[in-house]
Amino acid sequence: MELGRLEYLQALVTEFQVTDSPEAKEQVLANLANFSYDPKNYDYLRQLQVLDLFLDTLTEDNETLVEFAIGGLCNLCLDKTNKDYILEANGVEPIINCLSSSNEETVMSAVTTLMYLTTPQSRQQTTALPVVECMLRFSLSASRRLSNLATVFLEDYCTPLQVEEARNLSKHTAVGIPLPKD
Repeated sequence: MELGRLEYLQALVTEFQVTDSPEAKEQVLANLANFSYDPKNYDYLRQLQVLDLFLDTLTEDNETLVEFAIGGLCNLCLDKTNKDYILEANGVEPIINCLSSSNEETVMSAVTTLMYLTTPQSRQQTTALPVVECMLRFSLSASRRLSNLATVFLEDYCTPLQVEEARNLSKHTAVGIPLPKD
């Protein structure tokens, strides 16, 4: 049975790589993101370089693909090996870029992923000033889910000094990352 799982995941990865159909790519990536929930699949997904596939997909123009890719990374980064891999692969920057998505699910997954990726070593990157500034804006969102998540990020992952610095910076700038649409 276990061999069947690897073969099935391999078939999904291959289909994603060879298909030209945007709908088929979305379906396959949704499946891979769903398989990322189960720790039994972590070794297989690493072996098949699905973390790289997800990271590479974060820069696609197709919002649906980005949503599924960040969702998959969010599921995978609970595992320490996967977390370390994402951090070493310079995955934080493309994840931060997902904060500017107009898709609320993408933004929610990106914020959650940044939380999961925060370690003493990565904190400087995951709570950089532009991120904290963004979380301050999200904390004012009409979306309760987003405002609550951003508030948790600010309270649990940022220092009061970081939040104050971002608040002061925000007062002087009108530009920034827009809030996602509902």
